[in-house]
Amino acid sequence: MTVDVAYALHPQLDPDARLEPAHEEAVRATLPLVGAHIDEIAPVFYQRMFSAHPELLADTFNRGNQAQGAQQKALAASVATYATLLVTPDAPSPREMLGRIGHKHASLGITEDQYGIVHEHLMAAIVEVLGAETVTAEIAAAWDAVYWHMAATLIDFEKELYAAAEVAPGDVFREAVVLRRTQESSSVASYVLSAVEGEEPLRDFVPGQYTTVGVRLPDGARQLRQYSLSDAPGEGRWRITVRRVDAVDPDPRGEVSSWLHGNLREGDRLQVTLPYGDLALDTRGEDPVVLISHGIGLTPMLGMLRHLAATQPHRPVRVLHADRDAEDSAHVRELVATLCALPEGADARLGLWFTAAQPAEELPGTATGRVRVHAGRMGLEAEHLPEEAEIYVCGSHGFLQNVRGQLEELGADPERVHIELFAPNDWLLPAG
Repeated sequence: MTVDVAYALHPQLDPDARLEPAHEEAVRATLPLVGAHIDEIAPVFYQRMFSAHPELLADTFNRGNQAQGAQQKALAASVATYATLLVTPDAPSPREMLGRIGHKHASLGITEDQYGIVHEHLMAAIVEVLGAETVTAEIAAAWDAVYWHMAATLIDFEKELYAAAEVAPGDVFREAVVLRRTQESSSVASYVLSAVEGEEPLRDFVPGQYTTVGVRLPDGARQLRQYSLSDAPGEGRWRITVRRVDAVDPDPRGEVSSWLHGNLREGDRLQVTLPYGDLALDTRGEDPVVLISHGIGLTPMLGMLRHLAATQPHRPVRVLHADRDAEDSAHVRELVATLCALPEGADARLGLWFTAAQPAEELPGTATGRVRVHAGRMGLEAEHLPEEAEIYVCGSHGFLQNVRGQLEELGADPERVHIELFAPNDWLLPAG
């Protein structure tokens, strides 16, 4: 039996509608089978899609993540996770799960027509791995409905993002010029960007958001990577902070970060996109703010703190950051200086944890208790979480899992915890 999996257009589906009962029953019955074979379906899907559309691998998808297999599993697994939410009574809204993906898609300039490409090759991969005898016409139709429900939700959300930015769908790429480059540590550099003379100024952004950087590599591929905006908005200037990703077996070297470190200098031009991202500071609220980060995850938090210092200097804030080496940590001293410059009497404190070398000399603010330095891994205490605080967390996967567990033990309201993971599978974390 041959299953037709190629559709030119998706059905006009209401993203808020539920699946038809027959589709829901078929999906619920086959979810364990599909989930058990995600690791096989994902590489077949990408192999088929990139064979038909090599430009997607060269110019849109992250080749480093593809080599590791992380992005492959993330995209395919998102469909299975979405299906689980659709057929589970009282489950969280699937739309909430997709918010982070929608922001990333908008930052990459993804458009509606590309969903048809993914559909064709994903469904073909499911049939190839599970077999046409298993994937009957009825089962194929049910999973079609899941995919297009998810796609319709994302398309609708991304159209809203493009409309809010007053641009046509996908029209997010701009050109910027490097005003200043600063070496922050042995592996981290910052770049201050401005619009090219005569062009529209770089857009304002919400602290915590990111831009996508496009780099044309020596082999002709245009690779895209997202970097947090690490300063407060204003004056038409952005700052991005880039950690060079060196090869560590089995992970490959970061293509874009290495190119930026080796080639991008003051006066050079750089392709960037409009700012997006759902880990964004509530700039209109007055509730206390808790900023928790690890390593390069400091970058969006520093942007948030600098914005608070400029616009809400008396808003209560706790800043908690973990790093390895105090003498080779990007932006830590800027973080200290920003917090210590807040007005006397402001309810502001900073906690720093270092697992290797400690500061060679006492940091500003330690004598007054505003800044505390600890050895070892971060440990949260009740005093770090003021009542009704909005909590923002960014760092590696292991760090986030540990912090999330500590926050749960301390009784933090999950609705007030906002998490960002710099990895392809960050949609697995609660959006907050």
